Amino acid sequence: MTKRGKKAEKSAGKPSGSNPDEVSDFLPIEDYGVLGDLRTLALVSRTGSIDFFCFPHFDSPTVFAALLDPQKGGHFCIQANLKHSGTKQLYLPDTNILLTRFLSSEGIAEITDFMPIFKDGGRGRIVRRVAVIHGKVEFNMQCRPRFDYARASNTAKHHGNAVVFRPEDGHPPFALQSTLKLKIDGDGVEQSFRLKAGEVAWFVFGEDGPEAREELNTEELQAEFEKTSEFWRSWIAQSNYKGRWREMVNRSALVLKLLTDREYGSLVAAPTFGLPESIGGSRNWDYRYTWLRDSSFSLYAMMRLGFFDEAAQFQRWIHDRLNYDSPQGPLQVLYRTNGDQETPEIELDHLRGYMDSKPVRVGNAAWKQLQLDIYGEFLDSVYLAAKYGDGISIDDWENIKRMLEWLSKNWNQPDDGIWEIRGSRKHFLHSRLMCWVAFDRAVRLGAKRSLTGPFDWMEKTRDAIADDIYTNFWNEKLQSFVQYKGADVVDAAILLMPLMRFISPSDPKWISTLNVIERELTVDTFVYRYKHVKGFDGLTGDEGSFTACCFWFVEALARSHQTAKARLLFEKMLGYANHLGLYSEEVGYSGRHLGNFPQALTHLALISAATYLDRDLSGEERTPWR
Repeated sequence: MTKRGKKAEKSAGKPSGSNPDEVSDFLPIEDYGVLGDLRTLALVSRTGSIDFFCFPHFDSPTVFAALLDPQKGGHFCIQANLKHSGTKQLYLPDTNILLTRFLSSEGIAEITDFMPIFKDGGRGRIVRRVAVIHGKVEFNMQCRPRFDYARASNTAKHHGNAVVFRPEDGHPPFALQSTLKLKIDGDGVEQSFRLKAGEVAWFVFGEDGPEAREELNTEELQAEFEKTSEFWRSWIAQSNYKGRWREMVNRSALVLKLLTDREYGSLVAAPTFGLPESIGGSRNWDYRYTWLRDSSFSLYAMMRLGFFDEAAQFQRWIHDRLNYDSPQGPLQVLYRTNGDQETPEIELDHLRGYMDSKPVRVGNAAWKQLQLDIYGEFLDSVYLAAKYGDGISIDDWENIKRMLEWLSKNWNQPDDGIWEIRGSRKHFLHSRLMCWVAFDRAVRLGAKRSLTGPFDWMEKTRDAIADDIYTNFWNEKLQSFVQYKGADVVDAAILLMPLMRFISPSDPKWISTLNVIERELTVDTFVYRYKHVKGFDGLTGDEGSFTACCFWFVEALARSHQTAKARLLFEKMLGYANHLGLYSEEVGYSGRHLGNFPQALTHLALISAATYLDRDLSGEERTPWR
C-alpha cells in the first residue's frame, strides 16, 4: 500500500519538538475537496483518500477520521500505483462532484466521487467510480472505517455481494459494494486491482440494508451520477450573479449549499472539528453546528444571489428557536442542525489531532455563552427576508417585539463577544453595534410593512445604544473606535460598522478607524481578528489571519471609495483559496490553511465583497439593499 499522503511541507509548521517522520502522514488542510448530500459531508484528499466522514448527520460521530489521526482514524483510500505520477483534482463544472486524476507517462486514471441527493430519505452513501483513460494501471484500495470517533471496534464479513462492517457498540452497520470481488483484511478491506484503458470499477460505501447486499447495477449508478449532476447544475443556475468573479462566487454558493441541512434548512459553520488555528496549538474547536450569526450572514449571501427558497427555509427554522425561558435570553449562540440546544464539549484523548495539535474536542461549550450580537444578525435577516420576500406574520412580529423587550433591558450587559472569548466578559463594541442593528431593523420593518406599534420605545433604545457607542467606544488618543469599552486596541469586527449602515463609510471617524485597523491588524491582504494580549481571551497560543475578516476589510475599503485598492487585495485574496476554490477559517504565516474547513463565514464574506465590488466597478447606483 502506498503512503496515504506526502510529507507535510516544512512551512506548514510542526509541533514543537516533533519528529518530522511522525507528521509525514498528514496532508495540508487545503489539499482536500468536499462532497456531500445535504445531510453530511466527506473530505477527499488529492491522493484519492476519504479521510473525514461523519454519519448520518454533520454532527454525528465520524466513520473516517484519518484527517485527525492517520493510524487510528480510518479512511477509504484508492490510489493509482504509477511511477513519477502527479495528481489533479477538480469539480465537474457547476457541481459538487469531485474528480481526482492521476497522471503519468504510464497512463491516466481518475476517480469520480459523489453523494446522491435523495429527497425521499434514501440510503446515504458515497459512490466512487474508478476509470482508466490511457494505459494499464494498478490500483491499491483500502477501506477501514473506524466508528464512533474511532472508539468502537468492528468486524468485517462478506454478506452477499458486499462486505458489511458491523460496529461492536451497537452503532448501525455499513456496507461496501463493488463491481470487483472484495477481499477482507482483518476488520477492513484491502486489495490491489488492475484496469486497462476503457475499463471501469465502481465502489459504493454507505448504510447497510438489503439493497446494499445486492449486485451493483452500473446503469443505475450512472443514472444516479447524471441525476446528481443535474441537481447541482439546476440549483446554481438560479444564481443571479453575472459579475467578474462568477466562478469563485458560484463555488462559494455551492459550498454554502453543501453546508445546509436539507431537512431543516439550518447551516453548519464548517463540517469538521479539531483542525487547529495554529499547528501544535490548543485552539481546536468543533464547528459542526448551526451558529445563529453565521446562518444569518449566509442568508444575506443567498438572497443577494437570488436563492430565496433557502432564505425562507432558514427563516422558518430560526423562528422556532425563540425561547423566552432561557436565562441567557430568547436566542442561543449555536444549535444542532435539528434545533437541539445542548452541545456539551468533551475531549477525545485517544486521537493524535491534526499534526499532533491537541486536544481534539467534539461539542462546543459556546452554546452556554452570552453573545448579544446575535439579536442584530437575527433581526437583520428577518428584515431582509421581509423586504425581498413575503411579509412577516402577525404572530412572528409579536414574538419579535417580546424578544426586543428582553433586549431593551439587557443590551448594556458585558458579554463573551463574537470571538467567543473564554476570559472575562466585556462590553464589546461589536455586540453593542448589533444590538443597535436589532432595534434599527425592527423600526424600519414596522414602517415598511405597516406593522403594529408602538415604536417609540424601540427608537429610544436604538438612539441610546448609538449614543453609548459614540460616547464610550471612541478613543480620542487613538482616533479610532475600539474593541471594548475602555480599550486602546481595535478589533476586525469593527469593520462591520459601515456594512451594517451604522456609520457613513466616508465619515472622518470611520476613515480614521479604518486606517488604525489597517495599521494594527493587517499584513498585505491578511487581517487578524485582534491583537493577542496574554489573558484577554482565556486561551493560550496564537492563530492565523482570519479569512472572513480579510473580505470584510476589502468591502470596507470599497465602501470608503478606495475601490482600486479593494480590488487588488480582493484578487490577491482569491489566490489563497485552495485548488478547488475552497477556504478554511484562517491562513497562517506560511500561506497554509488553518482551522476548520471549509468555512461558511469565509465564503459568504467573499460573496458579499464580490457583489459590492462588482456594483462599484460597474458604476451602478449605490442603492442600499439593507
